[in-house]
Amino acid sequence: MMLRTCPVLYSKAGPPTGGWQPLSFDGGAFHLKGTGELMRALLVLRLCAWPPLVTHGLAIQAWFQRLLGSRFSGALLRPSIYGQFVAGETAEEVRGCVQQLQTLSLRPLLAVPTEEEPDSAVKTGEAWYEENLSAMLRCVDLSRSLLETPGPNGNILMQLKVTALTSTRLCKELTSWVRRPGASLELSPERLAEAMDSGQDLQVSCLSTEQNQHLRASLSRLQQVAQHAQAQHVRLLVDAEYTSLNPALSLLVAALALRWNRSREGGPWVWNTYQAYLKDTYERLRRDAEAADRAGLSFGVKLVRGAYLDKERDMAQLQGTKDPTQPDYEATSQSYRRCLELMLTHVSHRGPMCNLMVASHNEESVHQATKRMWELGIPPDGPVCFGQLLGMCDHVSLALGQAGYAVYKSIPYGSLEEVIPYLIRRAQENQSVLRGARREWELLSQELRRRLLGRGLRVPS
Repeated sequence: MMLRTCPVLYSKAGPPTGGWQPLSFDGGAFHLKGTGELMRALLVLRLCAWPPLVTHGLAIQAWFQRLLGSRFSGALLRPSIYGQFVAGETAEEVRGCVQQLQTLSLRPLLAVPTEEEPDSAVKTGEAWYEENLSAMLRCVDLSRSLLETPGPNGNILMQLKVTALTSTRLCKELTSWVRRPGASLELSPERLAEAMDSGQDLQVSCLSTEQNQHLRASLSRLQQVAQHAQAQHVRLLVDAEYTSLNPALSLLVAALALRWNRSREGGPWVWNTYQAYLKDTYERLRRDAEAADRAGLSFGVKLVRGAYLDKERDMAQLQGTKDPTQPDYEATSQSYRRCLELMLTHVSHRGPMCNLMVASHNEESVHQATKRMWELGIPPDGPVCFGQLLGMCDHVSLALGQAGYAVYKSIPYGSLEEVIPYLIRRAQENQSVLRGARREWELLSQELRRRLLGRGLRVPS
C-alpha cells in the first residue's frame, strides 16, 4: 500500500501525554437546552419511532390536510415535527436556527429537500432540474452567508443530492454500462471531466440522443454548482443513494473530483458518501483512497452506515440478484469500524489532503473515532469532523461540540409542503435509527424529571 511510503503528518510524536478520556454521552450536555426543546424532542422522537406513523406518513399527512386544511394542519406540524427537524422556511429563520446551534458549538450542514425518487414518475423536460439547480446555488450562497454569524470556524459544508440535477433513469442506464466487464472508456471520469470543463458536445454511444442531451445538461448543472461552491468556499458532500444508482453517482463525483479536488485548488471541494452496510464498501473505499493518493488529488469522505437496507433487500429478492447488504447489524458495525480505521489512517498520513466526516449516531463508532484520533495525533478541529441529523442524537452532538470537536448537524430547510414529504421519506429510510433512539428518550426523560421535580428547574428557552 502507498500509505507505507508516505510521511506521517499527525502521528510523528505519538499520542499526546496522558491517557485518553472517553467522552460521556450520559445526557449531561442537555443542560445547554431549554425545557421546552427537550419536551418537544421527547414527544416527536417517540412518535417517529411508532412504525405505522412512519410507514403511512404520506397518507396521514394528506388526510390531515384534507380534514383540517393547509392552515390548521400546518399549525399542528410547525411546532412539532417541522420544528424538531427543520431549520425554517426563510433565510432569516435558517440563520436564527444556525445561530442557536453555534451557541452550542455545533455547525450547519444545509440540505435542499429535493430529489427524484427512483420509482417516481419520470420528470419531463429540463425545467424541473434547472429549478433545482437554482435552489442548489441559493443553498451555496446561504451556506456561505452563515459564516458571517458568530460561531466556530471551520469548513463550510452543504449536502448535494445528484438526483435533483439528473434523472434516475439516466443514472440507472449509466450504472448498467459501468458495471459491464471492460466498460467503455467513453464513460471514463477523465472524459466526463473534460466535457464539464470545455463544454464540448459529448456523445456517448450507449445512450440515446435524448439521453446524451440530458447527460450534457446534467454535467453542466453539476459543474455550475461545484464552480459556484468553490468560489464561495463551500464544500459539497454528495449523498449516496440506491445501489442501482451509486456507480453512476460515483462516476460523476470522480469526474468532479478530477477538476475540483486537485491539490492546488485547496480541496477537497467535492466529497463522496460511502455506506458501510454494503458488502463492497470497504474495498471501494480503499481503492478510491489509494487512487486519489496516487493522482495527487485531495479526498473527501462522508462515512455512513446507510439508510436503504430494507429497500435494497426487497429489490434484490424481486430481481433475483445477490443481496448487496451486510447480513446483520454486527456485520455492518464491523464494516463501519474497518472503513473508519482505513480513513483515519489515510488522514494521519495525508493531513488536510484527506477529509472525513464520521456521520453516525452510534456511540461506539464515535468513541472509536475520538480514541483513534487521539492515538494518531489528529486534532479535534482538524480534517475529521462528525455529523448527525438536526433534532436527533443531541446527547452525542452536544458532548462532542463541548469537547472541541467539529460537529455538523444536517439541516433541511424550506416550506412545509416541500419539507414534510422529504422528512417522511427520510424517516422511512431511517426507521432502524428512529427505533434505536430509546437511549436518547431515556436521557431526555431523565433530564426532564430532574428539572420538573425542582432540582435545577430552568425556564424554557
